[in-house]
Amino acid sequence: MTTAKDLFIIAMDPAPEHTVGQGDLSLALAGAELLDLIGAGAVTVDDDRIVPGGASAPDDRLLGEAAGLITPQPPYERIEDWLWRRGRDLSATYQDALEADGELTQRRSGRLPFGPKHVELVDTPGRRRAVGRREEGEPVLAALASVVGLDGGPPDDELRLDDETVTTVVAAVHDAVMELEAVRQRRTIENTAFANVWRGP
Repeated sequence: MTTAKDLFIIAMDPAPEHTVGQGDLSLALAGAELLDLIGAGAVTVDDDRIVPGGASAPDDRLLGEAAGLITPQPPYERIEDWLWRRGRDLSATYQDALEADGELTQRRSGRLPFGPKHVELVDTPGRRRAVGRREEGEPVLAALASVVGLDGGPPDDELRLDDETVTTVVAAVHDAVMELEAVRQRRTIENTAFANVWRGP
């Protein structure tokens, strides 16, 4: 399992107080992939740009896809741009992958055989590992979970990310999530104003 898969699993856990937005989660998943690639030596970070490293990507299909999207030549891609490009619909990609791996299953709500389907976690070693990392307060996973509003981890002021590169990536994820929220709020205001125009005085 990867950090991104662990993050997706804990976001799907029924315990959180609120549902994580798909856009927020997608950006955080892209950040988690980047951190795993950095940890494997497949990429490094120079200031705010992603530079290919000497090592190959970990043996994971989605991380391999992520590594294949790294800009191979200067000027290298900025972390923020990577998050938006890789993060597009990434939560749906991870849902499909985890369903294929047996980590998730679709079940119908209610007793009727034609009721709406919803996705549930399966009790697997992967799920237990993800929950264990969360309960232990593993810093990287806790920081990413905090960015998307998942509770249960240590408070922000208790998170200790000793690695400057990890801090840079997590900060970029936070900024991207805040930017996405600003876009949502702006659209809400615009839609409300538009509706008021049609309703009239």
